[in-house]
Amino acid sequence: MIIVKLIGGLGNQMFQYAVGRNLAIKNNCMLKLDISGFKGYKLRNYDLGNFNVQENIATSNDLMGVILPTDNFILKARKHLERKISRIQDIQYIREKKIDFNPKILILKDNKYLDGYWQSEKYFSDISDVIRKEFTLIKKADPINESYLGDIVDCESVSVHIRRGDYVSDPRTTQVHGFLGLEYYQRALKLMLEKKDNSHFFVFSDDPQWAKMNLITSKKITFIEHNCAKNYEDLRLMTHCKHHITANSTFSWWGAWLCQNEDKIIIAPKKWFNDESINSDDLIPKSWIRL
Repeated sequence: MIIVKLIGGLGNQMFQYAVGRNLAIKNNCMLKLDISGFKGYKLRNYDLGNFNVQENIATSNDLMGVILPTDNFILKARKHLERKISRIQDIQYIREKKIDFNPKILILKDNKYLDGYWQSEKYFSDISDVIRKEFTLIKKADPINESYLGDIVDCESVSVHIRRGDYVSDPRTTQVHGFLGLEYYQRALKLMLEKKDNSHFFVFSDDPQWAKMNLITSKKITFIEHNCAKNYEDLRLMTHCKHHITANSTFSWWGAWLCQNEDKIIIAPKKWFNDESINSDDLIPKSWIRL
């Protein structure tokens, strides 16, 4: 089997699933999802269950086989004996060391446990059709979202994702990412209108009041704020927009990537991380415009 650790928001979970799915396909084995981290994780919930994914949740017996690098000699010996008695095969623990794409991951054999974020389409580009199919929602859209879908399909729709929330309120998250600021969105809207003068902007944000007060344009603009905790419904609407202005967020990254408009224009920020030493080149596809 391949076990992948899921943690973080929906966008992170999707990247983690995608690399695990690709590795499981390459090894013709089962993918299992370790969602145990969500038991004490207050910021986010496990959300992949809303999608048509291969949902095999890792059991305690599955996880017993994982050899952690933090295990001391005595603990490793005890675990080895327990696994031998229970006939559980050892699972090698693989931790992501840095954000850059690591091609060695894709040649790993089975019985691995993946711990990381794996934020690059290079980890799953060769199975992109599989990922696009499985990242569709199980349930049909409710009447309100169905109505918005009709509006989005019938115009030159542009999704605009504004993430504030923990990017503003949580010191640790602010240090890593940080809010992009109004200037980025003003420049992105201007550039999009230069390319698509008849744009209709659909704004998705965890701070809709800030977005309403600050995002000003003479063109049509619709603020989506009814889905609340159902972030996967917002993602469905975003993927149907024809063009995209993303935040420095994996959530809007997936909204843009899953869009199947062949002529889509995607604007993403140059500054994805506050720490300029972190190279995000493998994160952003070459065809996207970085602003």
